[in-house]
Amino acid sequence: MRQATENRFIDPAVLSGVRNLKLVAKTVVDGFVSGLHTSPYHGFSLDFMEYREYSPGDDIRGVDWKVYARSDRFYVKKYQGETNTRLHILLDASKSMTFSSHKLSKLDYGRFLAASLAYFAVQQKDAAGLLSFDSGILQHIPPRTRSGHFLLILKQLEHLKAGGETDISGVLKKLSALINKRSLVVLISDFYQEADRLAKALRFFHYRGNDIILFHILDPMELEMQIPETQTLEDMETSERVPYDPQHSRQPYLDQLQKHIDDLKKECRSHLIDYELMNTQEPLDRALHRYLSVRDRRY
Repeated sequence: MRQATENRFIDPAVLSGVRNLKLVAKTVVDGFVSGLHTSPYHGFSLDFMEYREYSPGDDIRGVDWKVYARSDRFYVKKYQGETNTRLHILLDASKSMTFSSHKLSKLDYGRFLAASLAYFAVQQKDAAGLLSFDSGILQHIPPRTRSGHFLLILKQLEHLKAGGETDISGVLKKLSALINKRSLVVLISDFYQEADRLAKALRFFHYRGNDIILFHILDPMELEMQIPETQTLEDMETSERVPYDPQHSRQPYLDQLQKHIDDLKKECRSHLIDYELMNTQEPLDRALHRYLSVRDRRY
């Protein structure tokens, strides 16, 4: 995988003042991929590259029967630029995603990330789609490659309103009926849900041959809990209130958060799901680096 240099990344504080999503996406993506000598994209062409083992969901017409006759195993031909990649971007728009301790909320960070991933996919001639959710599906744009589709995704992101409580696993169950082809599923959320319950919902997509990437978006306040004074904290979704004392509450909170993150990582590893924790004060471009790394491993 090509190594990204640190100075290629863009400070989110700079992006926070830009409200044109197309400009943000183009700045992030073009700045990130500039200087790369080759593209990770494999489009369709007639230049034969290699064989790979057949996977459930592959077009049976691609099986090389002569190889099967010799080896008694199914292989399909892989051509230079061959792809059927369909990118489903799932963006959590629940109320907790509106939290921010600085200029950029988790929802805006996720919005920028979704726009950048969609722009990258469109540039590579992949089909990109968008689904926003809270406890249900708020918006759904199926993956398309037709002209103007990226602008439709941007329009939906620009007008996206935060919803209520989160039910990621419930939404994933509904989405399972909408994905009938092998796809790349990108889930962007703060993941305030039990790791085992989330994993159960994700298994379906993994077992059907989909690639899954989780981008875990958290605010630096959530990650560090640097609250100097005793006060009452209120859950943004349930309105539940809990007392907070920095001397006695901070470390138990940090321990519980770390356990949640470790549980998510463990569940993802066991189901071959990629996981990336992102701080909203850290460069957004890292997500693109992660995305390219996943694509390189797939091919």
